Amino acid sequence: MAVGNPNRPKAEKGVLRWIDDRFPMTQMWQEHMSKYYAAPANFWYVFGVLSLLVLVNQILTGIWLTMSYEPSAEGAFASIEYIMRDVEMGWIIRYMHSSGASAFFIVVYLHMFRGLMYGSYQKPRELIWLFGMAIYLALMAEGFFGYLLPWGQMSYWGAQVILSLAGAIPVIGDDLMIWVRGDFLISGITLNRFFSLHVIALPIVILALVVLHILALHDVGSSNPDGIEIDKNKDENGKPVDGVAFFPYLVIKDLVAIGIFLTVFCLIIFFFPEGGGYFIEKPNYEPANPLKTPEHIAPVWYFTPYYSILRAITYPLFGMDAKFWGVVAMGAAIAVLFVVPWLDRSPVQSMRYKGWLSRIWLIIFVISFFILGYLGTKSATPGRTLLAQWCTLLYFLYFLLMPFYTRMEATKPVPERVTD
Repeated sequence: MAVGNPNRPKAEKGVLRWIDDRFPMTQMWQEHMSKYYAAPANFWYVFGVLSLLVLVNQILTGIWLTMSYEPSAEGAFASIEYIMRDVEMGWIIRYMHSSGASAFFIVVYLHMFRGLMYGSYQKPRELIWLFGMAIYLALMAEGFFGYLLPWGQMSYWGAQVILSLAGAIPVIGDDLMIWVRGDFLISGITLNRFFSLHVIALPIVILALVVLHILALHDVGSSNPDGIEIDKNKDENGKPVDGVAFFPYLVIKDLVAIGIFLTVFCLIIFFFPEGGGYFIEKPNYEPANPLKTPEHIAPVWYFTPYYSILRAITYPLFGMDAKFWGVVAMGAAIAVLFVVPWLDRSPVQSMRYKGWLSRIWLIIFVISFFILGYLGTKSATPGRTLLAQWCTLLYFLYFLLMPFYTRMEATKPVPERVTD
């Protein structure tokens, strides 16, 4: 009697055939590896794989850290010191996790920049972009919840500042703050619930979104620097003439990138784990003290662009105070990323063939994002606030004007075949 679906590809015999009769292992291998074709891509296309690598690092090191971590206000900071000093190899696991958090955002930001540069969000890849932005949003929540866990001075007060933003919401703000914290101030119950979300709920959400992101990508195919759909040109065997099999060709290329990344990552862990105070802030080497405020409170570096946008809004409007509109602006700065596929009206995908307006605005956007990130690490002054306001305006103009400058600019002709 035939077992399983007789039409799907299967191994001829042995253990693999036994598995294929019960699970589509060979079919999945072919669809996602050996017979998944993509155009040869450049340096910018390695950051998706690197994101997966860092995700695995964060999960594995996080599991080991939870074995010795105590999620309580009385024991959290001491347990971190115990991990660093007494647990065998605990220091390297902790640094792999703390530096890995920054590495995660670095590769994700570069991955997102590649998408903006090569139009990887355009039809038919809108859903891929939406899944990616959902991963980014979940990753921000994961990073924020994990930021409180060391229970150091900057962790405590940074979380205090961010959570207080909920109080800016009219009518329900104060009750919402208490509900999120679980107490009238950040306390052990806040730490415990953040720990639960950080190690259980959000990793499950992120893993699910990553699977959906990859499935959607492999269904419509990867983009390339030319923005050409390689499925339009196939040989007599149905293979894209400009494509190569993901395994082994692109896998080997990714392994080279992984080797370079791991080399840099190890150098940071062994010689520069604090990242100059950006990966682990100096106040975080002091236990949290509700009675002692740090001289300067700032979130970890990967949140600082949005923190600058929050602080840049200094004027009340429509009867609402500036703090409320700052929260709105910060939320809008993230939300606008979700609608980029419908803002870009260009007939071409890649920046190689778009006009000079798209290139100039992308450069302006990147520069303003970096400046906002830097300003978010510094205390506010009138001059810095003014600069943050201008950069916030440029940040939003990049998106708000996109339907106009992408439609009106002259584009270059796109070649019929992939040029790389």
